Amino acid sequence: MLTISVDPVAFTIGSMEVRWYGIMVALAVATLLAVMVREGKRIGITTDLYSIFLVGIIGGVVGGRAAHVIHHWEYYAEYPQRIIGFAGLAQNGMIVGVIVAALIYMWATKMRFSALLKMGDALAVGAPLALAVARIGCTLNGCCHGKPSPFQYFPGAVIYTARDAIPRFWNGISLYQNGLTVPLYPTQIYHIWLNLVLFAIIWRLRDRFKPTGGLVFFYFSIQAATDFALRFLRVSDPVVLNLEQGQLLSLGILAVFLPWFIIRIRRYRPPESDADSPGDASALA
Repeated sequence: MLTISVDPVAFTIGSMEVRWYGIMVALAVATLLAVMVREGKRIGITTDLYSIFLVGIIGGVVGGRAAHVIHHWEYYAEYPQRIIGFAGLAQNGMIVGVIVAALIYMWATKMRFSALLKMGDALAVGAPLALAVARIGCTLNGCCHGKPSPFQYFPGAVIYTARDAIPRFWNGISLYQNGLTVPLYPTQIYHIWLNLVLFAIIWRLRDRFKPTGGLVFFYFSIQAATDFALRFLRVSDPVVLNLEQGQLLSLGILAVFLPWFIIRIRRYRPPESDADSPGDASALA
């Protein structure tokens, strides 16, 4: 059995705790920026990349925090002073926040929608790798963990030592026994694996999706679908139709981007190259 006993607090500065979760999120942001810049240069993005990256990060933090606070409103209604912070960020809320922030930036700067889609394609290459890095933070922190697992060995289950990210009880079930959690689905690690696989797929196919925007539509669609499925193993209270908040956001993202992806791919007609022209000598060879 895999037992995670790493202290979620990496170190302290005076009275301030620096947690592994925060360190890994910072590394995830740096990873996303590095890959976006590299990909942006490759596909010819020359302006606005750093600006829209900064706006997207702000939008992601606001959206992720808002979704987290709404989901745990009973707690934050009792402790409103804790609403502002970085202790909890909902992944799908972050995605929605990034999209909204990017659209606002496009409107405010009068950017062409095609230019925004080109930046979205660069984002799609780096996002799954960045999310995989961030989920390492979730793994060490103990948050985003799974339900009690019927399995006794990894990768079917993992055990945590006591930490504040894991509640004592869920659905009337005690999650702790003798200072250790009961075996839980390691959903954070499943998220890491899925994001690494998605990164490998997108990296391999990044030149094959046409027109511009096809790659980011593909990414959002696959990300939403896999996230929706994996959340059936997560510990979270249902909101509607026995679905939790993150699953509803996944369905919303999927409902927007999957039809858009299919329509753009089906309507795309590659431009005729010179080599296809009847008067081109090379076409007659």
